[in-house]
Amino acid sequence: MTHALLERIVLFRCLNPAEARALSEVCRLQVCERGDTVFVEGTRAKEMSFVALGTVKIVKATPTRDVILRIVGAGSPVGIVAAWEGRPYPGTAVAVEPSTIVHVPERELFALTDRHPEILRQLLKMMMNRQVQLGQRVSEMTGSVETRVAQALLDLVASAGKTGALGASIPLALTRQEIADLAGTTVETAIRIMSRWGKEGLVLTEGDGFVIPNVERLRAHLG
Repeated sequence: MTHALLERIVLFRCLNPAEARALSEVCRLQVCERGDTVFVEGTRAKEMSFVALGTVKIVKATPTRDVILRIVGAGSPVGIVAAWEGRPYPGTAVAVEPSTIVHVPERELFALTDRHPEILRQLLKMMMNRQVQLGQRVSEMTGSVETRVAQALLDLVASAGKTGALGASIPLALTRQEIADLAGTTVETAIRIMSRWGKEGLVLTEGDGFVIPNVERLRAHLG
């Protein structure tokens, strides 16, 4: 594995070249195409996983439908809380686009935290943030369907969006099913809402993602 991939992961940028080289020799690299599974809900986490390139979604199976708990972009950990506690993954991780995942064995990661307390501090901060975000996702699911779709898109703007002359763009080619899973609704409802919003110029669908010309207009749908 090249050092360049490790440098894409925020957590490891404090390592010196020798440490980065040693870590790269024990890491497991997983190259995924869109739709490939990174890990499966219910299996025990035995390594820390990080998205070096691409994007991954965390999907939770429920009795009625799948729900996307989170979309994780490059440079971030995935399944971090389960891996830290050594318990089963709460959801299944699936590549949203061609992605490269770096898996770090528990033993090597914990040894790094002993030598670099800043890594431990960042890990703890990330885990706290993930728990807060999960609580927010649960509360968001109580609103109307339009509110949930709007919130899902606004979350993507915050995490992966880019601002330009035409508004905010989300460079992720999500399907209508994925939009539905993010909002906890049916694909038919997601299609209807996105079609209407497209005609209204609220959310424009493009080949490589979405454009939101006026974010505040979309935010008004939060109620």
